[in-house]
Amino acid sequence: MVQGKLTQKLVRAITEPGFYGDGNTLFLRVAPGGSKQWVQRLTVHGRRRSIGLGGVSYVTLAEAREAALENRRVARRGGDPLAEKRRANAPRFREAAQSTWESLRPRWRNAKVAANWLQQLERHAMKRLGDLPVNQIDREDVLAVLTPIWGRKQETARRVRRYIRATLDWCLAHGFVETNVAGDSINGALPRMAAVKAHYKALPYGEVSEVLQAVEASGASSTVRLALRFLIFTAARSGEVRGAVWPEIDTGKRVWKIPGERMKAGAEHRVPLSGPAVEIIKRAKKLHKGGELVFPSPIRRDCPISDATLSKLLRSTGVAGQSTVHGFRSTFRDWCADTGKPRELAEAALAHTVGGVEGAYFRSDLFERRRELMDDWAEYLAPPRTCRLP
Repeated sequence: MVQGKLTQKLVRAITEPGFYGDGNTLFLRVAPGGSKQWVQRLTVHGRRRSIGLGGVSYVTLAEAREAALENRRVARRGGDPLAEKRRANAPRFREAAQSTWESLRPRWRNAKVAANWLQQLERHAMKRLGDLPVNQIDREDVLAVLTPIWGRKQETARRVRRYIRATLDWCLAHGFVETNVAGDSINGALPRMAAVKAHYKALPYGEVSEVLQAVEASGASSTVRLALRFLIFTAARSGEVRGAVWPEIDTGKRVWKIPGERMKAGAEHRVPLSGPAVEIIKRAKKLHKGGELVFPSPIRRDCPISDATLSKLLRSTGVAGQSTVHGFRSTFRDWCADTGKPRELAEAALAHTVGGVEGAYFRSDLFERRRELMDDWAEYLAPPRTCRLP
C-alpha cells in the first residue's frame, strides 16, 4: 500500500488555499474558492509537468496515490502519462474531422470549399472511419477508403486523402495519435494512377483559391508558403521569385524590378504588385533576419529556397499531380484568355518574348495596363474584403 503524509481526515480539514504535499510527487491543491483537486508534479522527458488527477469529491486519497504511482511507472519506462491519458480519451474520427474543419474554416473564403470538405469525407470516408477512435485507425483503414476511388476518381481521391491527412495531423498535434497513418507511409500501397495528361499540369484557374487555402493550412515554413503565394499572385517564374532580393522591391510604388541577368530573356522586367502581393512582402519583411534574399531557405538563410522545396509543398497539399510550380504561369495565361484579357498584356505579364513583325514593333512594357491586369487577377483569387495572410 502506498503511504503518504496526508490522511482523508486532514484532506477534509484543510481550507487554506495552496499546495499540500502527500509525498511521491502527489499534492492536494486547494483553490481560492475552496475547491480541492489532486495534482501530480512529475518530471517527464526532462520537463516538469503538472498532471490533474481529479477532484477530491470523486477521487479518494487512495485512488489518487495509485494513479500517481502508475504515472511514475509510465514515466520511468520512458513514456508520457499525459500523452497516454490523451490517447485514452481520443475522439472518434467523425468528431476529430469536425474539429479540424472548424479550425480551418476561418481560413476559407469560399463557402463551397468549406462545405465540400465535410461532404467528401462523409461520402467516401465516414462509413469506414467515422466511428473509429482516431488512435485505432491504421493504414489498412485509410487504404480501404482510398483504394476503390484512387484509379477512377483521381482528383476526388487526392482530396479525400488530403482531408483525412489534415484530420490526423490535427490529432497528432493534440496528442491523440503518435503517427499520421495517412501520410507518406502509404504511398507504396496505393495503386498507380493513370498517366496525367500534359494539360493537367496547369491547374484550372477555378481551383487556385483552394490551393492557396491548402498552402496556408500546410505545415511548411512561413517563408516557403509566402514564396509560393507570391509566385502565384505575380505569375513569375520560380527562379525569379526564389532569387528575389530586397533592393528589387519597392512596396511604396508597388513594383518589383527584376534585373536582366535574372531574366530568361536577359532584359529587365517590371512586375506590378497587387495588394495581396504587397501584403506577402510585408509579411516576409517581418520574418527578415538579415541578408538580401526575400525568401531565404529555412535551413540556410544565405541561400534561396530550392525549387524542390516548392514542389514538396505542392505534394504535401495534394496538388503535385495536377500542376507543377511553373504550371501556375499557364494557369494565369488560361485565365487571361478565358476572361478576354488582351493577348499582348498576358504575354507582357509573363515576360514572354514576342517574335516576328509584332515583336519588332512592340516597344512598350504596358506597365500601367498590366497593373490593372494583376489587380484583377488578385481580386479573382482573393477578394479585397478578405484578402489577408494568417
